[in-house]
Amino acid sequence: MDIKTATALRRLRLVSAPEAVSFLILLVCSVLKRTTDFNAVPVMGAIHGVLFILYVIFWADAWNRAKWPLGTAAFYFVLSVLPTGGFFAERKLRREAEDAVIAARARQEGAVKA
Repeated sequence: MDIKTATALRRLRLVSAPEAVSFLILLVCSVLKRTTDFNAVPVMGAIHGVLFILYVIFWADAWNRAKWPLGTAAFYFVLSVLPTGGFFAERKLRREAEDAVIAARARQEGAVKA
């Protein structure tokens, strides 16, 4: 994996969890708006909107650079629209990055010929 691909995947991973947190907070704010006088939906909506747009931009870049099959790309996109999906995306991307580092070290030491 080259450095640009690793960077694209890292950016996607780093925005996944904050996007999921903002989505959950937005849902809570929506409920509070309906049940109390507290209305933070405009602020949280804007924050979540920016994070979601960043997620989609980083997702498209990662898809392009990592050459994911359509199923993998769709999986990560669907995770972005689920309330807790960003947490699962972050975990899966972290594991893939760790596996790539292990594979690179193994190739470097000559343990694997690939």
